[in-house]
Amino acid sequence: MSQPYDDQNVFAKILRGEMPCYKLYEDDETFAFMDIMPRADGHCLVIPKKPPRNILDVDPDSLAAVMRTVQKLSRAVVKAFSADGITVQQFNERAGGQVVFHLHVHVLPRHEGVSLRPHTGEMADKASLESNAEKIRAALA
Repeated sequence: MSQPYDDQNVFAKILRGEMPCYKLYEDDETFAFMDIMPRADGHCLVIPKKPPRNILDVDPDSLAAVMRTVQKLSRAVVKAFSADGITVQQFNERAGGQVVFHLHVHVLPRHEGVSLRPHTGEMADKASLESNAEKIRAALA
């Protein structure tokens, strides 16, 4: 079912420093950064540093580390954006909605009565991404 891991995917390139990102948090096992096509202000991503394609091939310890960081980022975005809640999303394989084939978890702050923006494929402007990243970094501190 699962295809081999492709080390040329965009998240692998971010981890190697070959592509820029708006970094939020890093530890020995995980890395968190802003989604550049956010569906909500503060939409961020958490990835493992090890190279699993998705949840179907990740080792349990790496998955546990990712979820610890998801919880840390969830708390930070609630604080940073005075959010009423959080949506956590994770997609696997093309049929499951996965677009980048490196395991990643979406963390989206939510407000009552505010729908998620559609996934348009267009990047947010750099000023808003940096401003939102700074709010999250401050909440993590």
